[in-house]
Amino acid sequence: MGSDLATIGLRRYRASSGNPDMGRLRLVAYASLVVGVASILFVAVLAAQLNTFYHQNQSQSSSTTTTTSYQSTSVSGSLITPPLSLPDAPQITAEQAFGSRLTNINAPLNATELAVINNASQSYFVTAAQMYLNKSLAIPIGAPVSASPLLLVNGKPSVMYLGAISCVYCGENRWAMALALSQFGSFQQLFKGYSALGDQDVPTIYWAPAHYNATQGVEFGNFYTSKYINFISMDYASPITAGFQVGTLTYFQQEAVATMNPAYEAATGIFIKLNNFAGTPYTIWGKFTVTQADAANFGDASSSATTTLPISSLTHGQVLGLLASPHTPFGWNEYAAADFYISLICASMASPAPVCSLPSISTMVSQA
Repeated sequence: MGSDLATIGLRRYRASSGNPDMGRLRLVAYASLVVGVASILFVAVLAAQLNTFYHQNQSQSSSTTTTTSYQSTSVSGSLITPPLSLPDAPQITAEQAFGSRLTNINAPLNATELAVINNASQSYFVTAAQMYLNKSLAIPIGAPVSASPLLLVNGKPSVMYLGAISCVYCGENRWAMALALSQFGSFQQLFKGYSALGDQDVPTIYWAPAHYNATQGVEFGNFYTSKYINFISMDYASPITAGFQVGTLTYFQQEAVATMNPAYEAATGIFIKLNNFAGTPYTIWGKFTVTQADAANFGDASSSATTTLPISSLTHGQVLGLLASPHTPFGWNEYAAADFYISLICASMASPAPVCSLPSISTMVSQA
């Protein structure tokens, strides 16, 4: 099991410039874990090793790697509203084993589940921000940040996301993204999903129903509304029963142009202009680009874990339970990762939202 953990838990995905159906894997650090290492030891070692790859909170003041100044881009019009269901990619209700399950894929979160995201207590964000600032989190949270043109859609700043439904880091990262976005607006719908079966079968949320059996495609749009910001999302779709795959930026732009939606055309134009796409997830929060996941939070180590990543042994309901009542490292790490994103969008707003002035979060904003 140890060798699998070194290969899967410590790799970074990068988009292939020549083949849109294959991603390149990158080992972050060591590849010498002994087979049979207990999962609790793995998580502890993983956190230490990832410190060399992800910026820790003590270096946040220097996390902006470029001071380039960009002119903002402004467009108007409606965002993309995706379909609520896909006849050619229906929900799968059959119970399946961990590691090969698609149970409830594309099923919408029910009202109680959706409330965990939309109604998350601000006290959780404040506590996690305090833990971030006093360096008491279990794993490093944060990532290199660089400048980006601000995309204004109908006068509001935008959050832009480019990912892949098969990507394990995107799968983990969407939980923190959803929590962050919930502090500026709300989701009318979110959908249950997974990273690829060949990429650890991690339970996640999709912004929209996914063509999980398509050869290739892009899922544009979501069901998010906010009076403060826009959310522009796109995920590469590929066979979920395979491994990680992602298309090139050129492919994403081609598909965005085909939608004839000004916001999505402008977003992909910005991605190509910046020329810093290094893999998925790739996000822009207002004036700041984050070219990788801001955490590698793959669950709490437990003797009951049956797969190489503890989160892969959890159901969606169990993950949501850990977010509804954060009392373990996993929950606090997710809220802190959300705080990292919140600080970037707050630092991009001319008239910040109330969350921006909360204790500890306001300190993170001043460091963005």
